[in-house]
Amino acid sequence: MTMALPYTISTLLYCFSPEGEVLLLRRRRAPNRGLWSPCGGKLKTDTGESPYACACREALEELGLAISPSDLHLTGLVSEHGYEGDGHWLMFLFEVKPRLAALPTPHQEGEFAFFSPAALAELALPQTDREWIWPLFWRNRGRFFAAHCHCQAEGQNVWTLEEGLDHDLESECGRFADH
Repeated sequence: MTMALPYTISTLLYCFSPEGEVLLLRRRRAPNRGLWSPCGGKLKTDTGESPYACACREALEELGLAISPSDLHLTGLVSEHGYEGDGHWLMFLFEVKPRLAALPTPHQEGEFAFFSPAALAELALPQTDREWIWPLFWRNRGRFFAAHCHCQAEGQNVWTLEEGLDHDLESECGRFADH
């Protein structure tokens, strides 16, 4: 019998410097404590907050950046079934169009740093980010993708690309897997 798990809806913000470096947050809290990931946060589902409103709110709270929905591009939608055995996630991945000229101030969620896209292969990233999310983001940047991950307890996740560019996907996704 399968145990029911909670479902969390969140946004992730993919921000860049004028030089094209990606902004990542080294998380101080679960999930993904100690790992580098895009900043973002959970939707306020009790108030009916939209994913775009959540992304704008999180940009202000975490980055000090006041933006509107027109400053966002919805790049991806990722669902994770049974992530870390604790719950299911539905994540809206937004690229923030305005470039960040400086690092945001560290806060309770963690500290920020800019990285070149190539440097991601050497960073401590969440497994699902390394396996498919980053490769899908780069391949579909400026467009849209949707993917589902059935997270396995033994770490062998089962991925399904539901929408997006898929040619040479296995070789692209394997790019980070060995690091």
